[in-house]
Amino acid sequence: MLVTPTAQTGTIGGGDLEWNGIQAARDLLAHGGGPVDLPVSLGGHSGQCCGGEVVLTLDVPDAGALDGIMTALECERHRQPLLLLFGAGHVGRALAHVLAPLPLRLAWCDSRPEEFGAVIPPGVEVHDDGNWERLVATAPPGSGALVLTQSHALDSLIVASILERGDFRYVGLIGSHTKRRRFEAGFRQIGLPEERIATMICPIGDRGVRDKRPPVIAALVAAEIITHFLHPACRDGEGDGVTRPDE
Repeated sequence: MLVTPTAQTGTIGGGDLEWNGIQAARDLLAHGGGPVDLPVSLGGHSGQCCGGEVVLTLDVPDAGALDGIMTALECERHRQPLLLLFGAGHVGRALAHVLAPLPLRLAWCDSRPEEFGAVIPPGVEVHDDGNWERLVATAPPGSGALVLTQSHALDSLIVASILERGDFRYVGLIGSHTKRRRFEAGFRQIGLPEERIATMICPIGDRGVRDKRPPVIAALVAAEIITHFLHPACRDGEGDGVTRPDE
């Protein structure tokens, strides 16, 4: 975990352990000193019931080491899967803010620069030229896409291009079951195989919640992205689910 006087990145598990570790790291930054080993008991006074002991090693990197850390973090970010978000309407904006903190690279595309809003979430790649063809063509295998533009015709073109590739891990389309049936019929007419058409998820975030407010839709879709895109083994029943920081 990297700690600065005002921010942090990464985690050592949360809870009292992490909070105390952050405070100790900031004390070290403020007062200086060499590497410090900080023994921590996880039971009793810590308020955590998991028990056991850990030793936190705190150190202040020099400029060279810090450059190496930042390079490693950037390399790690580029290893994360790419998710393409097409559309910057009210749902698209809500999705961008919910998805940005997740362990993925988010590329956000719309031809209307004014629709992205005044605040772009950190780390999001904005493509305001609307060149969706380039994004689809250059996305690495295993990428994902959320399609929710202002035009059903454009939605259809984007989804069809992705399905023609056949190597995206996730393809989500906003809309109703009726929209899905119409799109499926159109895809059959252009010769897309049934097995590829079947990979399209529409409606997205369909968990039986009939609340159409953008933040609610974004939360439901984010959960779907986690299970269908970031952790597909859990969706298929092969994973162990989410491990909480104190487990």
